[in-house]
Amino acid sequence: MRFSRNVGFIPSWIAMNEESTKHEATHLPVLPHSGKVEQSKQEVAADGPKSAEGGAGTVLPQGALEEKLLEGRIIAALKTVYDPEIPVDIYELGLIYKIEIDAEKSVTIRMTLTAPACPVAGTLPGEVERKVEEVEGVKSAKVDLVWDPPWSREMMSESAMLALGMF
Repeated sequence: MRFSRNVGFIPSWIAMNEESTKHEATHLPVLPHSGKVEQSKQEVAADGPKSAEGGAGTVLPQGALEEKLLEGRIIAALKTVYDPEIPVDIYELGLIYKIEIDAEKSVTIRMTLTAPACPVAGTLPGEVERKVEEVEGVKSAKVDLVWDPPWSREMMSESAMLALGMF
């Protein structure tokens, strides 16, 4: 989408109607997310967080919190890796099946490709390893390329489908 450089142009989402005041917030559409935040919350809950005494919320053991923060940094690094033929990162495409972090902070990534004959089959796993090894706190990274279950469009996040015009 291109925006006009015409000074008199005001996009409709910025323009205020007669009943609006300067203090009202403009509501912008929210794009769907991949659901990974909820998945992480459920995983933490399944690990048995302790209820805080006398208050709402939960208290995570320090190790679990540090591991979730490291996993978040790893996911952020994975979201910078793209299949050159598809304008969506490999994480949102659903190519990452599992991220394992051991006690020594060595990371194993179980991932797949869109097809066994993918042109980047020889280079993408190495790029993923390098990106993950660059993450602060990661000692080493290893990629296990798997074909079961085979990748399908249903593995993509909603935001990936939206970006590819599949809605």
